[in-house]
Amino acid sequence: MDDAIAVRSLVVNRGRRRVLDGIDAVVPRGSVTGLLGPSGSGKTTLMRAIVGVQVIAAGTVTVLGQPAGAAALRHRVGYLTQAPSVYADLTVRENARYFAALHGRGHVEADRAVTDVGLASAARQLVGNLSGGQRSRASLACALVGEPELVVLDEPTVGQDPVLRADLWARFHELAATGKTLLVSSHVMDEAARCDRLLLIRDGRLIADDTPDAVRAAAGVEDLDEAFLRLIKAGEPGRTGEAS
Repeated sequence: MDDAIAVRSLVVNRGRRRVLDGIDAVVPRGSVTGLLGPSGSGKTTLMRAIVGVQVIAAGTVTVLGQPAGAAALRHRVGYLTQAPSVYADLTVRENARYFAALHGRGHVEADRAVTDVGLASAARQLVGNLSGGQRSRASLACALVGEPELVVLDEPTVGQDPVLRADLWARFHELAATGKTLLVSSHVMDEAARCDRLLLIRDGRLIADDTPDAVRAAAGVEDLDEAFLRLIKAGEPGRTGEAS
């Protein structure tokens, strides 16, 4: 299969509120796909549905050829939540080595994951003593240490300085070059240009699913932030057209 993720007619309700309203989207294998939209647009809910921890009202989500959340995906999908998901009373290295062991990996892989997210100098520090941005990177190391085929990252660059953000995006593309698939959410539109493909979401509806260049062309502007605003105003749900 060419698609790592296929979402069809997905509906998610929270109480009486419809959070996702008929989402149709695909994420190609070996790509860095950005999931962008304002806070509260439904990005996290869509990611939760993809990793199989979200109750859905209708539709289907297929991940690496399996239903989302299937036991067979447990070691094939890495998930970074917005809130740090590491142990505060362990060091960065201890956290990485613990999660590595869960995936049958060793200390070498764990230490490499810590280095890859820029935390080698803080490896011996307790996570509870780190800054918020450092804790996020420690969580990222633990999400990557199992070398998953699909990596779902919810706002991984929030709180990071510009240099580190650039380093992390370079790492994401390095992973994609090895055949891994990354779905990266952000509410910062300047990160859209770093993606191979974009899913733009607003109020639970998908308003674009295409390459950055195609999104620009559909909106008739070069600036992606302005393109997003124009697509919202035009009220064009779904795909903006096939990528070249």
